[in-house]
Amino acid sequence: MKMKSLHIRSYAKINLCLNITGKREDGFHELDMIMLPISLHDSLIVSKLSKSIDNFVTVDDFSIGSFKYNLATFAIDKLQSVYRFDEKFRILIHKVIPIQAGLGGGSSNAACTMKAVNTLLNLGATEEQLMEYGKELGADIPFFVKCKPARCRGIGEIIDPIEIKNNYYVLLVKPEMGCSTREVYQAADTMDLAVCDMDKVLKALAEGDDDLLAESIANSLQAPAISLVPTIQGIIDELKDSGLKIVQMTGSGSAVFALSTDKKLLKKVLKKIENKYQVELAKVLK
Repeated sequence: MKMKSLHIRSYAKINLCLNITGKREDGFHELDMIMLPISLHDSLIVSKLSKSIDNFVTVDDFSIGSFKYNLATFAIDKLQSVYRFDEKFRILIHKVIPIQAGLGGGSSNAACTMKAVNTLLNLGATEEQLMEYGKELGADIPFFVKCKPARCRGIGEIIDPIEIKNNYYVLLVKPEMGCSTREVYQAADTMDLAVCDMDKVLKALAEGDDDLLAESIANSLQAPAISLVPTIQGIIDELKDSGLKIVQMTGSGSAVFALSTDKKLLKKVLKKIENKYQVELAKVLK
């Protein structure tokens, strides 16, 4: 019997490093990033529709506004343009990953949608092919096709797996105000940016050296995002004052993460701040 629907976990990510290495003629920024998938996830139900003239994407988070241009819709359109199938799909997205947070929720949804459609229609696309299609839709989508700790370069399409020795937990803290990726990059174009020492971060991860990791991580977009949402700096300071060392904003913001092997400490800090911000406790997926 042919499968009619799939239930998929769509995981979030954090950026330990994010360097902007250049800007291309098409307006995209060249990046060098170290990204880790984490257990926080949305849930997708992707179903084939037997008699429909359109795809339907339903998101249960009404703060998102219009779903018409949801990346999951673009993901189906992209596969349809390549494989010329007629089938239509309904995608139900239960949102848990905060939006405008730098956690990659939309890109993850798109990658999972492509994988689901590939499976349901037996298209036979390889991971590499899905990553190739995905990079046209968003820089983080190729990463989410594999969903393993990786160094990602170019516009996100050059992906090299990395080693992580420790088992990390992650405290995520998001202020009420989110960040527009476009506005953060526009601000970044006018500023001197922090640069992450990739080699030191890779060494620290491979050897489990948290002191080296704490002093080596950096995000080129952190200062630009703080210029737009100053609360981000307040959260970083608060987490560090609570005894957490590996603290940084993820992606283009506005979520901040604290990475630690000490789950008890993260839970203690979570209890202290959960009334002020949106907080989640997760773990790094290896």
